[in-house]
Amino acid sequence: LQALDRELATGAKLREHVSILSDFDVKLDGRPNFPHTAGLMGTLTGNLPVEDYTVPAPTLDTIIAAQIGGLTRFRSLEMSCTGNPNQSYSFESQGVANAPEISPMALYTRVFGPEFADPNAGPFTPDPRVIIRQSVLSVVKDDRERLLQRVGTHDKQRLDQYFTSVRQLEQQLDILLEGPPDLESCSKAPAPGRESLGTEVGESMSTNQLMADRLSFALACDQTRVFSMMFSDRISGLRQPGSSSQHHQLTHDEPLESAVGYQPEATEFVLASMEAWADFVERLALIPEGDGTLLDNCLVFAHSDVSLAKIHGITGVPMMIAGSAGGALRPGMHVRGAKSPTTRVGLTIQQAMGLNTESWGTRSMEATQPVSEIVA
Repeated sequence: LQALDRELATGAKLREHVSILSDFDVKLDGRPNFPHTAGLMGTLTGNLPVEDYTVPAPTLDTIIAAQIGGLTRFRSLEMSCTGNPNQSYSFESQGVANAPEISPMALYTRVFGPEFADPNAGPFTPDPRVIIRQSVLSVVKDDRERLLQRVGTHDKQRLDQYFTSVRQLEQQLDILLEGPPDLESCSKAPAPGRESLGTEVGESMSTNQLMADRLSFALACDQTRVFSMMFSDRISGLRQPGSSSQHHQLTHDEPLESAVGYQPEATEFVLASMEAWADFVERLALIPEGDGTLLDNCLVFAHSDVSLAKIHGITGVPMMIAGSAGGALRPGMHVRGAKSPTTRVGLTIQQAMGLNTESWGTRSMEATQPVSEIVA
């Protein structure tokens, strides 16, 4: 990373931990470039939508969570900084979104509430309420096979989705009955302070900071290994205090300032999102774990849904990866994709997380070669 422009300069002190991935494209194969949908879905699912605002396949985080999420109390955690619970980048399938936590206090209560086993709280005693819930689920499990024999194919698919969630809950209860993990860096997170939810960019940044702090504790305590954090929605409604001009509209309406070559007002929102991401990565880098830090054992993927927002560009979609994934990746690189599909990055991420995936994506978006420059 020889030269850092204004946006990347926000995380300059993290440059040894971050790889920049540029010049990777979403390939349309003649299909429409649905604004704010094609780029996002191409990068996160490896598929292109046939209609606007549709999800053609599971997103990258849920693919990984399906493989490694059963090892922790929470298969995954989803968060949004916009104050809107209907905005998410995490999808199990078409029409099945993973609803995000929008309140830092709600996230704290969910993770560090009564069911959290504090490793510093003395001898562990299983919660009787967990044992009762486990017994109830056992009854459901016993009835499952009989029910599946009596329904049609469509209902079997719906029931399979339901019983998959039941199995996930069973795994979580087993973990709750085992007691807290023996992790030196694990401690109960402090309760968040005053929260302010909304679409002002300062509110989003404050929410991100509170969420990121609680999430770093959750990762250090191995409560989850997969997460999704959305700073702003694909049609960003963020605005400056006292202004009605939203980030999304500014990207289209604000003219380029010839002296600097970019849109000054719109760029302030980009800088805010970069600052928020850098803040979270830095928190992980400050937590010791083993011979290194928590960040050394993480892979944090950051992306946009477009390149040049003014034209909904999906060539050269900006992406970044922080962390070493436990030694699977080499950070501190700048890799130019030479117009190859963004799915090469998703394939690299899946392989770094231990998935036995040889290819990912469809048609021209199919990737068979990882980004070898960052593979350790």
